[in-house]
Amino acid sequence: MKRIYSMIAAFLLSVCGTVSAQQINDNNTPLHLMKPAYRVGYGIPKEAEVKQTLDRLLHYIDQQTPTVLIDKRTGKEITRPSDIDEHTYFKQGGFRLTSYEWGVTYSAALAAYEATGDPAYRDYTISRHKFLSSAAASFSQIYKKHKNIDTNVRRVIDPHALDDAGAVCTSMIKAQLADGNLPLRPLINNYIDYIINKEYRLSDGTFARLRPQKNTVWLDDMFMGIPALAYMGRLTGDNKYYDEAAKQVVQFASRMFVPERNLFRHGWVESMQPHPAFFWGRANGWAILTLCEVLDVLPENHPQRQQILDLLCRHAQGLASLQHQDGFWHQLLDRSDTYLETSATAIFTYCLAHGVNKGWLDAKVYGPVALLGWHAVASAVNAQGQVEGVCVGTGMGFDAAFYAYRPVHQMAAHGYGVTLWAGAEIIRLLRHQHPKTNDSAVQFYEEEVPTDQPIFNYDGQIRF
Repeated sequence: MKRIYSMIAAFLLSVCGTVSAQQINDNNTPLHLMKPAYRVGYGIPKEAEVKQTLDRLLHYIDQQTPTVLIDKRTGKEITRPSDIDEHTYFKQGGFRLTSYEWGVTYSAALAAYEATGDPAYRDYTISRHKFLSSAAASFSQIYKKHKNIDTNVRRVIDPHALDDAGAVCTSMIKAQLADGNLPLRPLINNYIDYIINKEYRLSDGTFARLRPQKNTVWLDDMFMGIPALAYMGRLTGDNKYYDEAAKQVVQFASRMFVPERNLFRHGWVESMQPHPAFFWGRANGWAILTLCEVLDVLPENHPQRQQILDLLCRHAQGLASLQHQDGFWHQLLDRSDTYLETSATAIFTYCLAHGVNKGWLDAKVYGPVALLGWHAVASAVNAQGQVEGVCVGTGMGFDAAFYAYRPVHQMAAHGYGVTLWAGAEIIRLLRHQHPKTNDSAVQFYEEEVPTDQPIFNYDGQIRF
């Protein structure tokens, strides 16, 4: 059988060579094997290429996030804890060490370490966590006397919003689970205390805000608050955290999920009737990322687990149907006249690949979508390691123009962690799933394709 396929391959090569100087037509050339002119890439990436993209990004963010304390009066570096006072602040780089976007980056770097085995990713997160732990210990007494201290460390000592607490807390719990000797537990407990006891809520306990309208539910807050609760359940073994996380997911979905579209609205305001539905890309990313994070640790026998898994599957279906042919998703998911946005694309790429790797989603359906998404994300990482095409921080609006004209910028922090996360999960996908190119299309198989089954390449060759 293999000899027959080899003869066919030789024939195709000979035909293509013979007609190279002739007019190509349907009789003399297998036209279906012509290579398409993809704009951002297609096919099955090599693991080493994915790693190179991640390495470039890591190198950039490492330079842009120094762990140095500065005296604002002298501009000099402070190295002794005894010299820290109310005039001490974090040396500024391109990104903030205690923002929720960087909480995502810390978690993503840990995932990249697990996927690649490269300790540089783990060390990036652990060094920043230790720096924050040390700074919090040094600043805690100063803060009681002088409330006006560096906002970066204030977010750790005294969180004022879920944005301050949840994402960084989740990353610290993950690090603490991996290494019980890390000095992160006091910070974790402080963050969790804010989430459980101090965050504003609706009457039924759903996380909410007083802006831009009274009693507004933000889809973003699914991710800013819920995964930390679920991971606290894993850290402590206390079911109350699992129960609260699951309850929050269900209550968010009851207001935010639009079943006829299988998408989430960005905002829900208690006093509005009807409730407008603007399907902002990155907010939908935070939602499906929350579902993945919760399912990663929620016990198999938890009574809400199947409901949350079903929600993930429906959301994945809605998202996959709206992917642009170049692999990206639009800023407003259902409006093709809005721009193609990188951070949402990276989150969806991670979540769909993760769902496949976990067995929650069908690899044959979602594997090709995830790989196409990665080609798009990788194309947005420039030579410096910056992530381009990322929507800047965005509040809530109730008209299309607000979302459609949000600026993009390579210094928008939202694009970095999610790109690391996406690449890490694609590496796992390449290792543990079975993608092949068959008749020019990416296909996923339940097992390795037998060596005597032909796989056609663009150039007319048959690969065994």
